[in-house]
Amino acid sequence: MTGEAPADLVAAFEAYERAILANDLDALDAAFAPGEGTLRGDAAGLLMGHDAISGFRSLRGGVAPRVITRLETRMLGADAALLVSVSEYAAGGRGLQTQLWQRVDGRWRITAAHVTGRAAAFDRSVWRSVGDPLYQGAYAGPLAGLGVAVKDLFAIAGYRIGAGNPTWLEQARPEAKTAAAVSDLLRGGASIRGIARTDEFAYSIAGANAHYGTPPNGAAPGALPGGSSSGPATAVALGQAEIGLATDTAGSIRVPASYQGLWGLRTTHGLVPRQGLLPLAQSFDTVGWLTRDGATLERVAAWAIERHGADASGESDVSGEPDSPSSDGDGGASTPAGLEGPRRWLVPAEALDATEPATRAAFEAWLDRAVALGLVDEVEIRSVGDLAHLQETFRIVQAAEAWRNDGDWVSAHPGALGADVAARFAAASEVTADAERAARAELDVLRDCVRALVDDALVVLPTTPGPAPSRAGGGPGIEATRTATLRMTTLAGIGGLPALSAPFLMIDTPLGPAPVGVCFVGPPDRDVDLVRWALAIETAPGGASVASS
Repeated sequence: MTGEAPADLVAAFEAYERAILANDLDALDAAFAPGEGTLRGDAAGLLMGHDAISGFRSLRGGVAPRVITRLETRMLGADAALLVSVSEYAAGGRGLQTQLWQRVDGRWRITAAHVTGRAAAFDRSVWRSVGDPLYQGAYAGPLAGLGVAVKDLFAIAGYRIGAGNPTWLEQARPEAKTAAAVSDLLRGGASIRGIARTDEFAYSIAGANAHYGTPPNGAAPGALPGGSSSGPATAVALGQAEIGLATDTAGSIRVPASYQGLWGLRTTHGLVPRQGLLPLAQSFDTVGWLTRDGATLERVAAWAIERHGADASGESDVSGEPDSPSSDGDGGASTPAGLEGPRRWLVPAEALDATEPATRAAFEAWLDRAVALGLVDEVEIRSVGDLAHLQETFRIVQAAEAWRNDGDWVSAHPGALGADVAARFAAASEVTADAERAARAELDVLRDCVRALVDDALVVLPTTPGPAPSRAGGGPGIEATRTATLRMTTLAGIGGLPALSAPFLMIDTPLGPAPVGVCFVGPPDRDVDLVRWALAIETAPGGASVASS
């Protein structure tokens, strides 16, 4: 039997939620039915009886701040109902509560409940190594208190680089020095929470790993997390780290940011030093960050790029105290008053054509709201050329460099790679010197064309064609999504430009509402400004309606 929930049942559920957030023990005791037959279960086990449940609750100390984002009700009879609710935590991550409510003595009470909390702190699909912290940063600085999930491509002194492959990890030697991008965050006061998983050799954007499993999607359960920076993205989305230190060659920061509702910045090519980073394709590899909110991303980018900057020599100094003039008195980064981005936005027509219908409709509605609120003067939809041609030019150069970097090892270890990544390396091995030369010549021409687009405008487009695909999917559908995604992300890669994905769209899917990012591609070396411009959009009067759909 199904039906609309009675008003007094909804009121009882809402009262229970208020009580649990306030840790009102008397109200919570009253919400559960008396007697020995009342049940409550979670990952730790099953409690039987009202008194046992009350005793557990008195020691728990309340729950983390959360909001209910979805409630499903199934009436089992006039006096019984099954309620399933999804909670979203302020610090990241989601939970699921399943409750059986019955009318007892004229009042709705819980007679059975099962709670699925946020993901555990250590999930081997997310983390390779984790600590509390794994590596302590400076005890003061603008990033103090922030934990970093470091993608398993960066050198950390005393640890091996795993590159998402167990055979590579087994043969690797401990690193003597810490990568410049890592040590810079440590100098700013951040600490390393752990080493997070990557798709093998960063040669994927799906987020799946044949050896360690697929990390969960922190925003869309049951969906792919996006890659190749899947581990750092999931760690941040689940609240297990505040910063994901990652790389973006063809979209490896922007795609998981879009899929998991995060802020993700691919920096200008060459702006953040790559010393101590295992390369995939040096012509396109960039360092960047993932965060749950724009303000944190602005703090990180301002420190790493404006205030301090990684040591360009690649030498790491993580010995303790931050350089004193590098931060404001309050330890945070400041945003210049009145900073405003370009008032003209350029939307690539070909990117819209590659976007799924529901996402395109949401994006176009978002553009209309931005114009109506006066956040932009002009939105121009313009042809930027054949994205398939850009992507193929990119692919050839990327593949040639990937094979030069890792081809000897791949050839010496047949069967060591997952099937998808193995197929990409096999294709890379077939790129000829003539094909690479021709692609590089074309790349120079295309780069100038792409950079000309941002002379007096921001390029704005959906980060990905749509929400994250289901983990249960596969075959031609996933490959078509990969191709469409790369055609959209390649634009910034060809230009060597900064690109920011901000979580401004929400799309209904069979798995429930799921995020899609809006990507802002800006002028070279204006990376921090790009973050601030997007923050200004989000925080402008009426901006809340712009940042949702």
